[in-house]
Amino acid sequence: MATTYNNLCLDLRRQLRAAGVLQAQLEARELVAFAAGKTRQELLRDLSLYAPRQVEERLAELTERRLAGEPVAYLIGEWEFFGLTLDITPQVLIPRTDTEVLAERAIAFVRSLVGERRVLDLCAGSGCVGLAIAAHCPQAQVVLGDISEDALEVCRRNIRRCGLGDRVNAMLVNARQAPTSVLWDFDLIVCNPPYIPTGDLAGLDPSVRDYEPALALDGGADGLDFYRVLAEKWGRALTPQGRLMVEVGMGQSEDVELLLAHSGFTHLESTRDTGGIWRVVEGTAPPG
Repeated sequence: MATTYNNLCLDLRRQLRAAGVLQAQLEARELVAFAAGKTRQELLRDLSLYAPRQVEERLAELTERRLAGEPVAYLIGEWEFFGLTLDITPQVLIPRTDTEVLAERAIAFVRSLVGERRVLDLCAGSGCVGLAIAAHCPQAQVVLGDISEDALEVCRRNIRRCGLGDRVNAMLVNARQAPTSVLWDFDLIVCNPPYIPTGDLAGLDPSVRDYEPALALDGGADGLDFYRVLAEKWGRALTPQGRLMVEVGMGQSEDVELLLAHSGFTHLESTRDTGGIWRVVEGTAPPG
């Protein structure tokens, strides 16, 4: 018996809620739209129409994979971040709302500066943070740096998708090593590095542990490996009064502030996310 797109959304939302999916309504609409080959706007327009049988069959396959734990962003191949729709593959982390705090802080800082400014997004993944900065700061020239060639390919696709090829480029960068001669004089470095302690990886939600890239999750024994390197080696890549901004995990902000202070960073501050967790730590480049 034929059913409407609206009923497909309602039924899938019920199944997702029963499975404990927090954003069940959002995910249901994303999956139904993808199965139907429609945009979100087209789906809303057509909610009262009956869905063809092949759409129901396609949706049933997607539902099975989602209920098995596969993230919806990987199923549909895209996700939204800070108003941008980005290509997403299993080779990069799925952009999260928590990370929008890092983008907000970065955009506010760049907007406070006069003239053209250089920004580096380290451990860029999909490029979501750097692209958000470029999209909202016309004076920003942005480099998306990552050690993964697969991630860089996603970055390049997203640069094209966002129409920012005149101000954004992607390049191979190892955040664990000191910056090379081409990675200097940045007014801002942003970084959302791997920060999950190695011993905690096994206890992550299966949708993260089994599907998202371990390379982008594992922060070493205490989760702070990348912050140590950033504090010790990357301050020299900043201009005088340049800023380093990093996303941190729950309970890590004080440790990261201490690491930055020990390396000479000044004007340290932390910012909470919408859940009240200290999520972003930032500091000004060491003098000299």
